[in-house]
Amino acid sequence: MNYRASLYELLGGDEGIRRLVEAFYPKVQKDPLIGPLFPDNIEPVMEKQYMFLSQFFGGPSLFSDQHGHPMMRARHMPFPITHEKADAWLACMNEALIEVGVEHELRLFVIERLSGPAHHFVNTD
Repeated sequence: MNYRASLYELLGGDEGIRRLVEAFYPKVQKDPLIGPLFPDNIEPVMEKQYMFLSQFFGGPSLFSDQHGHPMMRARHMPFPITHEKADAWLACMNEALIEVGVEHELRLFVIERLSGPAHHFVNTD
């Protein structure tokens, strides 16, 4: 793995992040635990996720440029998020990373990197 490259670059830049988000959300929508948390019109959610992940993984600051500081915990407060839901979200992301062909070592690193924020959003027992 090239440790000088950002995760954004390692995941394929703009095109790679878009493919990841497009692989991720059908899995989320089908998940019985977290699917109901998302609106039927998933397109705006996908666009925000694309902008956020681009920024989070070291690419352009698309989310902040358009929506201000991410404040992700505050943005997720209206939704009942448990540790089980955080794990389900991470499992969907892991499946999406596999689907788009991210190699094993990088996939584990990405899931580890996302695990902290995912569990930081937990607000319900």
